[in-house]
Amino acid sequence: MKRIKLVIAGMIFFTMGTVNAQNTLKLLWAEEFDYTGAPSPENWGYDTGDHGWGNNELQNYTANPENAFVKDGLLTIKAIKTGEKWTSARLLSKNKRDFKFGRIEVRAKLPSGVGTWPAIWMLPTEWVYGGWPQSGEIDIMEHVGYNPGVVHGTVHTKAYNHKIGTQVGDTILIPGFDKQFHVYAIAWDAEKIDFFVNDQKYFTFKNDHKGDFASWPFDQAFHLILNIAIGGDWGGVKGIDPNLEQAIMVVDYVRVYEI
Repeated sequence: MKRIKLVIAGMIFFTMGTVNAQNTLKLLWAEEFDYTGAPSPENWGYDTGDHGWGNNELQNYTANPENAFVKDGLLTIKAIKTGEKWTSARLLSKNKRDFKFGRIEVRAKLPSGVGTWPAIWMLPTEWVYGGWPQSGEIDIMEHVGYNPGVVHGTVHTKAYNHKIGTQVGDTILIPGFDKQFHVYAIAWDAEKIDFFVNDQKYFTFKNDHKGDFASWPFDQAFHLILNIAIGGDWGGVKGIDPNLEQAIMVVDYVRVYEI
């Protein structure tokens, strides 16, 4: 019963918060997925390949319609197991919808299952300060299936990243992460990046104004990425459920507001 109350309260809070955002902020871009077929090429491209993506991930990212499609007002990203191999999709808005500052909201329902690793995140469109992590990364939402319901919000920079043990971020528990839609968001300006789920702020990363990019490379345009990874250095820490045949992330909308 307590779990149900948490979900209901979160849904009410999300509804009120979203209405408030719509009433007070200028909408810059909205992808409502109000069409049928492939994700709109005006908004989305694909990263493809099976080279592990720097994390020893197992999936082969494709541009195939079975891995990413739009129907009934929703975007579906589907990781599919065929034999012992996995295919999935990684959509990105690079050079189509790039943003420097704003409130970025994605309403999504996440997959479950040990070995799944869905993400809603951002990378720099131009790597002005050098390769990863120098030019930065913003993880609006990451979820690893062996820790169900725990959503991570993090940033990566030269000064703060897991390779040197200095990564910064926080987590929030989301009951019903795979049963209901929730709004994953950041509010990003020149001073800080706030992280939200259902309009509840759970982490803030502040600009320390040291005057270099090592801790704050977030003064450049970034683009959005939506994907499901399988296994890998983090997602596969506890293996992959041998009975898992597919993993699905469903996205209701993406909205970007000026702040």
